[in-house]
Amino acid sequence: MSDYWSIKRGLAEAINSHDLHRVLEAFSPDAVVVSPSGVAEGHEQIAWLYEQTFKSFPDYHLTPWFEAVGCQAPMMVEWTATGTHLGPLLLPDGRELQGTGRPITLRGTCASFVEDGRIKTHREYYDQLELYTQLGMCLTEARPTAA
Repeated sequence: MSDYWSIKRGLAEAINSHDLHRVLEAFSPDAVVVSPSGVAEGHEQIAWLYEQTFKSFPDYHLTPWFEAVGCQAPMMVEWTATGTHLGPLLLPDGRELQGTGRPITLRGTCASFVEDGRIKTHREYYDQLELYTQLGMCLTEARPTAA
């Protein structure tokens, strides 16, 4: 049996070094990543998701600060992500927000399930409003829909 936590910690190290090859090695070929950014299924989509993060935040760094080591299904980690928004960020409505130069600090958590020595399912949770507010965006009042 492989050490599940070494797989999870290896993913964090690969993310921090922006090593997409190592990121993908942590995931099974048919893995699913679910996050506020969307759902990515398989290596091609997972690679795209992480590439976008690395382009948007070239200094992106993840600091895990709590690991629920008493549990392996799922493995739960709380983390803080930091970075500077220098590249385009795809917004939920399909527009791109060009680099603002603003720093971000996000708190979040993730849950991973490992099968056969690789992450099969990975779920991330963070507050998108917290991210967009730090990037200088704000909520607008919703327009009424036509009846």
